[in-house]
Amino acid sequence: MAIAPDQAHRSSALLDHLARLIRVRSESELEPLGLRPRHLIALTVLRANGGIAGQQELAAELRVDRTNLVGLLNELEGEGLILRRRAAEDRRRHIVELTAAGGERLTAAEAAIGAAEEEILGALTERQREQLFQLLQKAAAG
Repeated sequence: MAIAPDQAHRSSALLDHLARLIRVRSESELEPLGLRPRHLIALTVLRANGGIAGQQELAAELRVDRTNLVGLLNELEGEGLILRRRAAEDRRRHIVELTAAGGERLTAAEAAIGAAEEEILGALTERQREQLFQLLQKAAAG
């Protein structure tokens, strides 16, 4: 089935619009917590890795240059949200660890983001939101 030219990019434009709405709303929710989206992503990845990761592995998973990662980690460490230390088995390797305060701030941030998402996606039922999430996961996976 061919898609009419005027409908070919409907999803892309709508997804972009919703992403912007959620991003703006989420950033305003994160600001009082002293976090930006990039902080939230790094803390989330750390937690997903059991709260600990090698600095190089973290850079690869976040798809950021190691130099940019150092700045990000400096900010998180300055807030007491992570700890960095040298690996005992290889002193050239740095280990990044999520602190208890980092886990608590991440939980608070997720609640704040949830409120933003609730506002933006409020017209959808819980079942529709779950379907949307599953569809987005499928699309993101390739």
